[in-house]
Amino acid sequence: MDSIIKVFKFGGASVKDAEAVRNIPNILSHYPDEALVIILSAMGKTTNHLESLVDAYYHSSDEKVNILKDISTYHSNITRELFEDSKHPVHAEVYLLLRKLESTIIAGREKAFDSKPSFDFIYDQIVPYGELLSTTIVSYYLNEHGCRNQWYDVRQLIRTDDSYREGRVDWDFTQARINELVRPVIDNGTHLLTQGFIANNQDGKSVTLGREGSDYTASIFAYALDAAEVVFWKDVPGLMNADPKDFSDARKLDQISYWEAIELSYYGAKVIHPKTIKPLQNKTIPLKVKSFINPGGDGSLIFHETSGDARIPSYIIKDDQVLISFSPKDLSFIAEENLHYIIGIFIKFKVSINLMQTSAITFSVCVDNGDNISKIIKELQERYNIKFNESLVLITIRHYTTEAIQEMVKDKTILLEQRSRSTVQYVTSLFIKMFFLLIPQLL
Repeated sequence: MDSIIKVFKFGGASVKDAEAVRNIPNILSHYPDEALVIILSAMGKTTNHLESLVDAYYHSSDEKVNILKDISTYHSNITRELFEDSKHPVHAEVYLLLRKLESTIIAGREKAFDSKPSFDFIYDQIVPYGELLSTTIVSYYLNEHGCRNQWYDVRQLIRTDDSYREGRVDWDFTQARINELVRPVIDNGTHLLTQGFIANNQDGKSVTLGREGSDYTASIFAYALDAAEVVFWKDVPGLMNADPKDFSDARKLDQISYWEAIELSYYGAKVIHPKTIKPLQNKTIPLKVKSFINPGGDGSLIFHETSGDARIPSYIIKDDQVLISFSPKDLSFIAEENLHYIIGIFIKFKVSINLMQTSAITFSVCVDNGDNISKIIKELQERYNIKFNESLVLITIRHYTTEAIQEMVKDKTILLEQRSRSTVQYVTSLFIKMFFLLIPQLL
């Protein structure tokens, strides 16, 4: 008989050090009779460090040696804290993974990969080491502390196309593969522990699912296995209406709908990856967001329909934005042809548009800053006059009120505003990182 399965996803903060890893058996002890698929992210800020390593490697910077050393030291130290016996097999496995990473980085680019590989391809062959390391360490630790689990390389389970850094899932293959290999493990009374964020293409090359893609991995497994629920374990009490790092009075949203969760993630809320919700909604699988600090807390529920508090204002702040405005040099209208061409260039360079606005002869977009912005401008400058501003902030208020808007935009220079029935956005040149107090009467 098939087991009733729950999918647990632990983010980087939940496994950032030895103390955090020791907390995971405590969390799992609240679910003694559950059949679990456990998805892990890389430890702490490892993905950020690996991204710096990719950049240094791609640009042949000597800094790659120091970054690699820091990554190795970090994981080795955590392993030694958790496993005092130097002969424990986990030490050899972690060492082997780190040496494989080192051999890739130290080798010449053409020797390590195909001749003249793309940055995105290199990224997807290097960054997955974060998840491979975290799951190896945690799997051994859980097995030694009463949480029987089988480690599995998720790249043998999830297949994507060749869209490096934004892999598109082959759902038929993936669903069949997960049921073939994962269900027997679960039905045998063993948890399955695997990596988030990464997959393989049909040629056996690593492909990542998009930044913060471990959330998406959890929903893929839940969809394939018809899971009873998915739980994301975070360092916050649940879904918040603002980032507690910026807003001291951020409030927990007890319940919201799939629809509202998609809207919040689209505008940049950091708690959930944008692709996560659709697979869950397709099979009406509830998603809970809970605190690994207080595992007994209620957390937040995302489900098909709720009668919760989704209508209070939610605040999303995106830093390091660029506002770019395009005007045809021949003063022709910004009609469908021009829009199609400009947006096509953004798609070509894999730059997502956070906000767009048109007038008769101007098309403006707000995007995350990055290396490809200069490439986009270079490609479009022959046909368009271009203006751009850097170091901007995009402020989004979902379910805005007059009071919420006044509080957020006061003392700020607004370069662009866009408003719908339920959402207002501002591109501003000033946003001081501080602990804002949300308006008391709204709470």
